[in-house]
Amino acid sequence: MRLVTVKDLRTYFHTAEGVLPAVDGISFHIDRGETVGMVGESGCGKSVTSLSMLRLIPIPPGKIESGEILYDGEDLLKKSTEEIRDIRGNKISMIFQEVMTSLNPVLRIGKQIAEAIEIHQSLNPRQAMDKAVDILRMVGIPRPEKRIKDYPHLFSGGMRQRVMIAMAMVCNPELLIADEPTTALDVTIQAQVLELMKQLKTVMNTSILLISHDLGLVAEMAERVLVMYAGKIVEEAPVEGLFRDPQHPYTKGLLTSIPRLEGERGRLNIIRGVVPRPTEFPTGCRFHPRCDYARAECTEREPPQKVLDAQRRVSCWLFE
Repeated sequence: MRLVTVKDLRTYFHTAEGVLPAVDGISFHIDRGETVGMVGESGCGKSVTSLSMLRLIPIPPGKIESGEILYDGEDLLKKSTEEIRDIRGNKISMIFQEVMTSLNPVLRIGKQIAEAIEIHQSLNPRQAMDKAVDILRMVGIPRPEKRIKDYPHLFSGGMRQRVMIAMAMVCNPELLIADEPTTALDVTIQAQVLELMKQLKTVMNTSILLISHDLGLVAEMAERVLVMYAGKIVEEAPVEGLFRDPQHPYTKGLLTSIPRLEGERGRLNIIRGVVPRPTEFPTGCRFHPRCDYARAECTEREPPQKVLDAQRRVSCWLFE
């Protein structure tokens, strides 16, 4: 059953350099209880997509130009500020990318968690603090009844990430948007955070939009993957199919860039060049300057979306 459906979303930034189409006509959906991965290089529009879904785009310079974001069949873009605040942090929560700077340094941890509980669940301060203790215990913070009185600087990076997950999950959201949830964490803590997210998803049946550069993380966590490049979704596929048989040249480039333990060791494969600035997107397919398969039509016209089967779609002239 569909929980969220995004249709033709366009989020542009109006700057002195010109109009930057950070997200330029993307469509996707997330089912109830499903984990969807979103991958791509920095600058492809992943974080802007997530912020658009919660209407957190700074205005100005940003603006959601058009599209629909349907949550339970209702368009979030048409809701009032008060209505979207009731959904944000309650029905849809987000773990932000910069965990080390996402917590307020002058407020105690307990106060930051309890605030959302008081607002969305109409509990008094004492009841909210008791629930904050319970959620900290659930995410593995030792002695939570004491740690709620501490400030963020007294927590390690891994502990702060657990606090961020607690804040996001305390109101039992239906959708959790996790933007690079393991950034700057060592591999041991990463594994603990991933296991925690899996447990919370099982207990609460929460859907997850997982944004990450780490393809191994996406392979472990997601059921379906969206590949973004230069503000567009260029490929969508079930996770097993994507890793076994990628279709878009950009997806192939990402997968062949992963270091592997098996086989002969040689020079690591790379995708030449970099993601273009939004003010400098090329005509036609935006990936064609970096693509090994580019041909004439790739430089002239934007490729249409090709539906390969019920679960796979790709935007590439190779399939026309």
